[in-house]
Amino acid sequence: MGRILLLDCTLRDGAYITEARFGAPAMRGIMKKMQEAKVDIIECGWLKDKPYEKDTTFYHVPADVAPYLGEKSAGTTYVAMIDWNRYDVDSCPPSDGRTLDAIRVVFPHGKHIEGIDVGRKLMAKGYKVFFQAANTMAYSDRELLDLADAVNDAMPVALSVVDTFGAMYSDDLERIVGILHRHLNGNVALGFHSHNNRQLSFALTMRFVEFLRDSEREAIVDASLCGMGRGAGNATTELVASYLNEKHHGHYDMDAIMDAIDTYMQGFQERFTWGYSTPYFIAGLYQCHVNNIAYLLSNHRTNAKDMRQIIASLTQEQRRHYDYDLLENKYMENQDRQVEDEQAMHQIKECLAGRMVLLVAPGKSSQVERGKIGQIIDEERPVVIAVNAILPGYDYDFLFFTNSTRYEYAKGAYVETFNKTKRILLSNIKTQPESGEYIVGFNRAIKRGWPHFDNAVICCLRFLNKLDVQRVKLAGFDGFKTKYNESYADASLPTLNPGNDWDGLNKEITEIFLDLRKAVKSRMKIEFVTDSIFDIEI
Repeated sequence: MGRILLLDCTLRDGAYITEARFGAPAMRGIMKKMQEAKVDIIECGWLKDKPYEKDTTFYHVPADVAPYLGEKSAGTTYVAMIDWNRYDVDSCPPSDGRTLDAIRVVFPHGKHIEGIDVGRKLMAKGYKVFFQAANTMAYSDRELLDLADAVNDAMPVALSVVDTFGAMYSDDLERIVGILHRHLNGNVALGFHSHNNRQLSFALTMRFVEFLRDSEREAIVDASLCGMGRGAGNATTELVASYLNEKHHGHYDMDAIMDAIDTYMQGFQERFTWGYSTPYFIAGLYQCHVNNIAYLLSNHRTNAKDMRQIIASLTQEQRRHYDYDLLENKYMENQDRQVEDEQAMHQIKECLAGRMVLLVAPGKSSQVERGKIGQIIDEERPVVIAVNAILPGYDYDFLFFTNSTRYEYAKGAYVETFNKTKRILLSNIKTQPESGEYIVGFNRAIKRGWPHFDNAVICCLRFLNKLDVQRVKLAGFDGFKTKYNESYADASLPTLNPGNDWDGLNKEITEIFLDLRKAVKSRMKIEFVTDSIFDIEI
């Protein structure tokens, strides 16, 4: 049986999360603890084509690693990664053996010849070279044979299969590894780098090891502490090390690994987010570059259903790259579903004509101040509209929804109120109404220019302005607290702010709301019934 080697890539793959700013204590500490844990290969970071910035894992030359490395362990190999076309290897000095022992060269599907040529230049400088075939799942059987032939000609230390989009199942892995194992020179190690989009990263890593366990070939498995890595993250070092110890005569010190997590990783986990999520499952489902997912989340708070539809509308080639202009167009196509809404607008306008409108938003004050709000309802007899949520204790004239997640939640959680109340839906939710529903065009209620332009209360106000409503009172438009369940009257209400940047969201909504108030100042009087951070003089 060939050796099974564990490669920890925390400082390299985790650089996507921290923008490489780990800081000197964590860089030194993680490298030292991985040495103490007897991890076979430590990936120290990236080599980049730019001047080195202190205390980051984006180095320019191998000597930049030296301040963080300490005394090297004889049993450990120290590596860094380069993108095949984003690093000028001519700027890399010959290996002196003091810092990096090896360099991993990653290249995309269709560029293995060029990537291997870059590796040859590094070998000529005295470095060991590992190749990473990104998106290996895209290779046909014929292309895998060509890859194996080219790698055999260069004779690097290793070639790694990379599940770039976290899209593999075990049969995909077996097809790829089977072909490469049969055709690669026996002296070339075979590696596996997984991503956890389908929650299969650890399972596939185990399957990879089991597939090669009866061979003489060396196997390398990548993992990172706590699975730290871009998007859905990777196999976790702690799980893989424990598995190798228990099942394959591993030699890894679990106490040292736990020390690394306790001392260095908990702080990163508090400040950053990575790991399995439904959006990154969608990336795996469609073999889609994670930047597409990140764009839809950060710019549009896109829910899972809409995200799946948008990504599905791209070609496979478009999914594997990221073109933000194209993605924006696809998002707008998805949201701007055309509907004939003149009749709906006319009917709603008749119901509101000459009436004051009370909007009951889902902020906690709608629950705390229910007595005060109820008195206004009793005395002024307004048209009462629930905004993006149903709260118990109110009799509504209309329910207004801008988001399919909130619509579905209300439909399931408050069945009686939902069914008996007329509902106004924007066309991004659906285009065909059920009984008691009015569908109006998405564009009637929004003004673009901000990431969160579709705030439900502001959308409702824009919509009411289109219907010539002259007086509106607002309840429950409070502003967001640091903790989600402190903001809403219904603590189970689905969040629409996946980034959890509540202060940033408050600031942005304030700006949008002031813009709206200036636009409608002469036509619509807006009053606050409950306290709100948005109640600011124009």
